[in-house]
Amino acid sequence: MRVANQLLLLALGVFEPVTAAQVDYSQYVNPFMGSEGPTPGQGYGGGDIFVGGARPFGVAKVGIDTTAANWSLAVLNGGWTPDGNVTAVTMMHESGTGGAPKYGLIPQMPLTSINAPVNLLDNLTYSQPRVGNDSASVGYFRTLLQNGVQIELSASRHAGIIQYSFPEGEKHVLVDISHYLPGSPGDSNGQFYVGGEINLENGGKAYTGYGTYIGGWNNGAPFTVYFYGEFSTAPTNARTFTGTNTDPMPRYQNLANGGISQPTYGNTTDKATSGPMNDRIGAIFSWDNETDAQISSRVGISSISTEKARSYITSEIASWTLNDTVQSAVDEWNQEVFSKTQVSLDSTANMTNVRLLYSSLYFIHLMPSDRTGENPLWQSDEPFWDDFYTLWDIFRCTVSFYHVYQPTYYESMIRGLIDIWRHQGFLPDGRSGNWNGLVQGGSDADNMLADAYVKGLRGAINWTDGYAAMKTNAEVIPYNTWDATDLSASTKEGRGALGDWLELGYVSQDRNTRCISRTVEYSLNDFAVSQVAAGEAPSEQEKYLNRSAGWQHIWNPDVQSLNFTGFLAPKFSNGSFNNSGYDPRYCYGCEWLAYTYEGVPWEYSFVIPHDMETLIDYMGGADTFEARLDTMFEPNLSVQNLGANGAGITTIINIGNEPDFATPYLYNYINKQAKSVEKSRNLGYQYFRDEAYGVPGNSDAGAMNSWLLWQMLGIYPVVTQPVYLLSSPWFPDLNMTVNGNQTLRIVANGLDKGYYVQSVKINGQAWTKNWFEHEDVMTQGGIIEFELGADMTAWDTGSVPPSPGHRSI
Repeated sequence: MRVANQLLLLALGVFEPVTAAQVDYSQYVNPFMGSEGPTPGQGYGGGDIFVGGARPFGVAKVGIDTTAANWSLAVLNGGWTPDGNVTAVTMMHESGTGGAPKYGLIPQMPLTSINAPVNLLDNLTYSQPRVGNDSASVGYFRTLLQNGVQIELSASRHAGIIQYSFPEGEKHVLVDISHYLPGSPGDSNGQFYVGGEINLENGGKAYTGYGTYIGGWNNGAPFTVYFYGEFSTAPTNARTFTGTNTDPMPRYQNLANGGISQPTYGNTTDKATSGPMNDRIGAIFSWDNETDAQISSRVGISSISTEKARSYITSEIASWTLNDTVQSAVDEWNQEVFSKTQVSLDSTANMTNVRLLYSSLYFIHLMPSDRTGENPLWQSDEPFWDDFYTLWDIFRCTVSFYHVYQPTYYESMIRGLIDIWRHQGFLPDGRSGNWNGLVQGGSDADNMLADAYVKGLRGAINWTDGYAAMKTNAEVIPYNTWDATDLSASTKEGRGALGDWLELGYVSQDRNTRCISRTVEYSLNDFAVSQVAAGEAPSEQEKYLNRSAGWQHIWNPDVQSLNFTGFLAPKFSNGSFNNSGYDPRYCYGCEWLAYTYEGVPWEYSFVIPHDMETLIDYMGGADTFEARLDTMFEPNLSVQNLGANGAGITTIINIGNEPDFATPYLYNYINKQAKSVEKSRNLGYQYFRDEAYGVPGNSDAGAMNSWLLWQMLGIYPVVTQPVYLLSSPWFPDLNMTVNGNQTLRIVANGLDKGYYVQSVKINGQAWTKNWFEHEDVMTQGGIIEFELGADMTAWDTGSVPPSPGHRSI
């Protein structure tokens, strides 16, 4: 009956939904949204996004790599920066991530001279400034180098096509297998080249080989990428070369003190290998002056073999015409992503909001990477995924969006995560380059799996194994990785401070780092375990529910700050609190060795989504809770310097910081929904823009974009629960495909008068609660009708959102 009513309502709707074929939604994507920080022309403090050619969850992300003018302000993770010189076009990148870079692998670099002072082993001698502004659209990127070479590119799922337009004169393309995105000198988790091989084929018209790399943000083990590349025009000359590996690579043989050497050309062979000394290798391809100015290249990559890399060219980029791949990319993005959300595009539409909508949909689909069929580590019929960078960033609301919007992909992700546990012992929190790491807080795959489980996702997921994987996180202490980032415990996987958790019920200051934030996260992790235990091991549910109250152990009722009493506070293993000048407005670093990670205790004191009932009571009741929440939004109260993560924000709440994502909506828990609308809408308007400085700090693999998407829909998910909080939508009428083939329609009558909710109907039924459950509209579809206006109205008179983890210690 619900579906029939929904279809009738859709038929009578404000606008007639268009078919995917009628609209190219990619035209509304701004690929540079988040590409700069607050200083125009600089990336520092911005989204650190990938700019280039990519497909939804694709392995290949083809784009340029650039240099850092100042390492203290470097943001090389996406390869592209607004101000760096170009060093290569490479096949693999991350998007929106902080810390030391990962990837920037399997390169080509067009050159117009290879004579001195150019040294093929030193990219600073041939790196090129760009002329004018770069151009990008979905599936396409173009730049013009100072040497006159224009680069255009696009990508398939495992391959790329690059089109060079050379000026008159020499034409060269350098392939340096030892190229990678560098980190700041002295980084404890820098990335390095380990070794490789390159073979010339067909007179240099094609080349094959592999490169092996180590390190990067997650301190990964060595991983290998195989490649096959070919050119549209045979080169006049092609030569391999080798060079001494001069990178100062910890624990690996190198000649770091020898300076950058000169290349040695292989004149007698078409093959170069790194050999026992990890030599750098590559090839230089050259064309004479009579060759056409336009030369194209296709490159495939694989974790399995050069043959498989070659096969991706055949199956994914059969044409030498660049626009064919661009159009294919646009078609895939429209079909798989954009057309699943439809809003009015007529003359009355707010086109800024339209661009924010489709741009955000684009950026949440760049990561993780679907490497199914590309698992080099073990034989399995299960999907294989990589580049979870990280679940700490995306568990709060990105994965909930995948659940309703991309259920097939999402089921595949979860199956892939569980298979990693089967074969490598732990679920990842972060993962890249086929290696788990780094764990910033808790074991947040638990939250992701619980969120899927309670919302009914089953399919081919083996939930018996899923629960067993979660229990590993809850019960097994991972070995200490002795990572320089944090020497106290494992940073690779699991819960490094689990020893404290099992013994004390909280994480202590004297035994472990990040004692407050990890206690908060372990509490939610164990609630997540209890949610899955309810169906998979009912006798164990109560145990983990009780453990999920661990945050209460570190609630110090005597701590005072800004005229409020009672906060999360550091506690010693002997049970006493650290009262030595402790101020919850400071995290004392906000990094790996601090009390809290990327947020201050004031912020973390609100992050108890599974038991808001107890939290409100601890804070002094609804009125005091409201006043404390109001204080989070008062300007000029922030005292902790968060550097690039601060985004110039002077309030304690920092929407550029994931732990605060749900905080603006917490007024719903005291039936003050109008305030949730006020605070969240103001944050959306203030910090998200259809501009280069479009997100407040790193986009964090699209986490920031997913927060904005939920804000624009007028709903917000409560992770690990089948519950959504109602806010206020940005569009007068929106259709979104949910659960594969159902339609959720969100109508905002009166949006032109104001955005405060006056009343709500769900599936035609008057609604007095400021929340709803997953089954209401997310499985079979449905309609949410908002009546909006200018007045803050107390319409929400029903029960407050649930606290299913309510326990007292």
